[in-house]
Order: sequence, then C-alpha cells, then structure tokens
Amino acid sequence: MTAPGEAARRKPARRPTIKDIARRAGVSESAVSFALNDRPGVSQDTRARVRRVAEELGWQANSAARALSGERAGAMGLVLARPAQTLGVESFFLQLVSGIQEVLSARQIALLFQVVEDLDTECALYRRWWAERRVDGVLVVDPRTDDPRPELLAALGLPAVVVGGSAAPGPDPGEPAAAEPAAGEPAAAEPAATPPHPLLSTVWADDAKAMARILDHLYGLGHRRIVHIAGLPGLAHTARRIQSLRTEADRRGLDRRQVHSVTTDYSDAEGAEATRRLLDAARPPTAIVYDNDVMAVAGASVAAGRGIPVPGALSIVAWDDSALCRVTHPRLTALVRDTPGFGRLAAQELLAVLDGGPLRTVQGELPHLEARESTATPPPG
Repeated sequence: MTAPGEAARRKPARRPTIKDIARRAGVSESAVSFALNDRPGVSQDTRARVRRVAEELGWQANSAARALSGERAGAMGLVLARPAQTLGVESFFLQLVSGIQEVLSARQIALLFQVVEDLDTECALYRRWWAERRVDGVLVVDPRTDDPRPELLAALGLPAVVVGGSAAPGPDPGEPAAAEPAAGEPAAAEPAATPPHPLLSTVWADDAKAMARILDHLYGLGHRRIVHIAGLPGLAHTARRIQSLRTEADRRGLDRRQVHSVTTDYSDAEGAEATRRLLDAARPPTAIVYDNDVMAVAGASVAAGRGIPVPGALSIVAWDDSALCRVTHPRLTALVRDTPGFGRLAAQELLAVLDGGPLRTVQGELPHLEARESTATPPPG
C-alpha cells in the first residue's frame, strides 16, 4: 500500500532519449539522428522503423537543443504589457489568442505567452528570448504612439508582426473619401502598403472608419453631445480613435466641447468613474461610446443606478461586441468584428515571414455596427 505523500515524492518519469530509440530499433545513435532529422544516410525501412519506435516511446525533440543547433525553436512569443487586473474581464485578448493558437497548433508550434508590468520589461524579455533562442518570432500587440519595440526587434533580427499597427499614410484629408461598397457587394481589394517599419510586417484594423460608422449612427439619430470613453493613453489605436472622433465631429460641424474623448485603463472601475463624472456635468452627453464591452456594461449600470433610462435619456455604444453586450438589458449597440479571425490573420502573417515571404501591411476586416436597444433618438434639449 502506498504511504500518504509517497506518490508526490516519486521521481518524474525519465524522458526517452536517442540512445533508448537506438537500442529498441537495433541501430546506431547516428542512424537515429539521421532518421529523425530527415537526413540522408539511412534506408527508408530504417527511417520508418526508427520513427515508429520513437512514437511508441513518446520521444519528442528537445527544443533547446534544436535551437542551439540552428533549427527552429518551434514556438512563437506574445507579451502583454497591460495592468493585470484589466485582462481577466476583457474578452478581446482571449478571442485574439484563440485565433492565433488555432493557426499555430495546426503547424505544431507552441505559443509562449507572458504578461509583464511595463514596456521596459517587455523589451528586456525580447532580448532574453532572442539570446536563449526561445522563440522563432513574436507577435507585438498594443502598438504605442512612440514605440521602441519595432526598432529593437529589427536590430535583434527577431521576426515579428505588429498586431493593430497603423496603415501607411492615406490620402490628404481634403480629398473626397472613396465610396464604400453597397450592401452585398464585395469590398475592393486594398492596395499594397509599405509597412510602418521597414523591417516588420503589420496587421492592422481601420479604427478611423470604425469610429466614423459609430458617429454616422449616433449623428443620424440626432445626437450632438457625444463622449468617447477611451482606453489607455499612449496606445496607437487609442490615438487613432480619438483623432477620428475629432475629424468626424469637425466634418459635421459639432462643438468639440460637446464631442470629445477621455482616457481610462479599460477597467470597469475607471469606466464607471468616467461615466459618473460625465453625468455630473451641467450638460451631460446624450450618447457615450466605450472602448470595450466591460466599460460599456459598467456605464450602463451607473446610469441605471441613477435612474437614467437607456436609451431614453442616454445612448450607449460598445466598441467590441461580446456576450456581455448581448445579455445586458437593454442589449448594447456594438461594433461586431471577427477577433479570432484577426488573430488567425496575424499568426498566418508571422508564419509567412518565417517561411521567407515578403514584409507587408495587411488590413483586417472592417467591423460593422450592430444597432440594438441601447441607442435611440436623444431627448429634446
């Protein structure tokens, strides 16, 4: 009978080695190495026997040893430098990672994921991964307006794809915008663009057009006091959304004192606090756009606690749709986009770079706005 705790003190099972395979298959260790690495020097029968034995023993290549020999590590890196408390409640990154993992797992490539406290720590981690050959490439998220990571990764020669970066410079703001395709018509192919950094590929989303769609909806309903509760300051997509709101307000002749943005850390707590401040103003907004679903639900809760009907007195829009938006009462109007698909696109682009493909900028699908019960005509006054 096994004594209590004895199982916990047992030594872990020994991993099979090339020597074990050679002994079981009745060949030399060098023959095993040739067979497992698909090199010439052994017959097809020997190669098949060695691989069958390796599978029976559960042998796997040592990724560290493979990296030291110049082979790929078989892993990609993803680092998040965000407040840890904001990650557990936000569905965006979970969906993004699920899309990334779907592509990588099909190639039997691992995803090395780590959360760090700041950008300096993230850069230090890239240097360590590069020195230890821990990853073959990295996916860089949350691009900054002043971002040291592309230059660092290019200097290290570590393949990378920036996820959510900006596109190449577009047409002059004074030029007329291209017409969007009618419903049911395919979108025109995006022209090839120069990567924002000459040594990195980028997968990006058009935040400016997404914000324009939100403003089209709210302005069409009659809203003229619209506030955008944004995410973290310093992020490139936060800056783009804020700038797009200003541009769309100016285009419609709206007062920037009544149409503006405030930044937060994406958390429900800061989303709720920002909502309270806005509703305490002498002329509160009639519509609020939140940069994620969690803040939108928190804002709706604040309004309900004050007896402010949604959408009777306040319209609410969430930037990212989720189950939260669909089960809240009233259901929240939200931008709907294929976030797992965006993750798949990013992973495919990184694999293409590793396979020798060209560096490029690739645009993800433009989200559409799904109007639900949380937006309506504003009250008079």
